[in-house]
Amino acid sequence: MDFKDLIKQLGERVHKLKDQISTEEATKNAFIMPFLNSLGYDVFNPVEVVPEFVTDIGTKKGEKIDYAIFKDGIPTILVECKHWNQNLNLHDNQLLRYFHVSKAKFGILTNGITYKFYSDLVEPNKMDEKPFLEFNISEIKDVQIEELKKFHKSYFDAESIINSASELKYTNELKHLIQNEFNSPSPDFVRFFAKQVYPSVVTAKVLDQFTNLTKKSIQQYISDLITERLKTALDQEDEKSKLNNEAETIQEIEASESKIITTEEEIEAFMIVKSIIRQKVEPQRIHYRDAQSYFAILLDDNNRKSICRLYLHSNRKYIGIIDDQKKEIKYEISNIDNIYEYSNQILSSLGNLI
Repeated sequence: MDFKDLIKQLGERVHKLKDQISTEEATKNAFIMPFLNSLGYDVFNPVEVVPEFVTDIGTKKGEKIDYAIFKDGIPTILVECKHWNQNLNLHDNQLLRYFHVSKAKFGILTNGITYKFYSDLVEPNKMDEKPFLEFNISEIKDVQIEELKKFHKSYFDAESIINSASELKYTNELKHLIQNEFNSPSPDFVRFFAKQVYPSVVTAKVLDQFTNLTKKSIQQYISDLITERLKTALDQEDEKSKLNNEAETIQEIEASESKIITTEEEIEAFMIVKSIIRQKVEPQRIHYRDAQSYFAILLDDNNRKSICRLYLHSNRKYIGIIDDQKKEIKYEISNIDNIYEYSNQILSSLGNLI
């Protein structure tokens, strides 16, 4: 099972079992230890994952963090755990204190459902106030799984993570700001747009009016954007379906054509008709097309200029001659030499076409 499937499976497990988990210890055993294990760390190896890791804080001795993940004998990731229904915003200061006195470059605060990843991007050796990566394991997105994968034991590279963490952190913060502005535009945000379209001074009354207009405009723009993308997706699907249909049609035609065998008798019959017709038109204008049920003789290789059709596959043979009403009149023949008997009808059919 690949990493993405493993994390998705763990998310489903958490969603199903959470209501049965009543203690913090049970949260660790059921949710957090399997999570660390999915990152490739052996939770039962005390050299790799140290539970209840001691981090003395100033005069406080014996302070412990739930887990410390070691690499080359040095703590690299600290993990602080809470019960699954606790609000993590109430506990980030505790992880901050532990982080400050350790050599770890990363801290994880989790309740087994929400995971917050911290580092020291703003000030060295001091944990940032805001996480650079945060997700709900039950609703984790593919792009978040790709970021999480960097913490897997097989791919872990602290320097590489730090380099991308700064961009990830500020991108997430900007996304939250944009979301807030879109849902509830601030006065500064509204004023920025109002000044560009309103011809006079933006008073409090105008600002109030433009707050609603700005929110409505954003909603309409997003709606239009979604509609356009859906339309593009549907158009692409239609084009794909059209191409598939064309491919199927070509395959059917090729399959049909592969069953068509032009016989020597049909070629001889064609030469007889050609010898009759060449009295009126140049021989190079006379063509044939073989189908499964009949053998057609045409003027200028044009389906709309059928002169006659020959049916020579069964015991009973026929020649079908096209009249001036574009109707086919069939005559039974005993052999292809009988075609000469219908020379006048053939020439009459030709005369309707030239």
